[in-house]
Amino acid sequence: MLTDPLSTDVHFWRLDQARHAATWNSGIGAEGSGGRWNPKGVQVVYTSLDAATAILEVAVHKGFAALDCVPHTLTAARVLDPSRIHRVRPQDIPNPNWLIPGTPSRSQQAFGASLLTQHPFVLIPSSVSRHSWNLLVNPTLAHGLYELVIQERFGLDGRLNPPDS
Repeated sequence: MLTDPLSTDVHFWRLDQARHAATWNSGIGAEGSGGRWNPKGVQVVYTSLDAATAILEVAVHKGFAALDCVPHTLTAARVLDPSRIHRVRPQDIPNPNWLIPGTPSRSQQAFGASLLTQHPFVLIPSSVSRHSWNLLVNPTLAHGLYELVIQERFGLDGRLNPPDS
């Protein structure tokens, strides 16, 4: 049986290059490049409900080699009022292909951006790990609705970036 991700305290996780650790909650990276659930120009902080998914979400874009040799910081925060989280279940998504890895469509980005204008937090299934969740954070609407729990230096298990044999 799957656990309801909103049944207890909700912590969320993010992995950033160490040089960006101080601005982890700004959403400026996604604003500049766009993302799965936002077009360019819309600030969003992409996070996950567990550290492992946060790591995978970065590794799928950068690769494990980059995580092994570039300093990164792992951040955890806690939502102060989980009732402020809007959950999007797979059946709520207009196009099921939006949950499959690949280039997002304009409509997909507009769908996410619309939700983020209405809600400080949007819980949505991860496309990297089908049984995991991402928490999208609107940095403006979510201001004051979460607290930083920890920021720590991240170290990748070297087995994920083995030498050539």
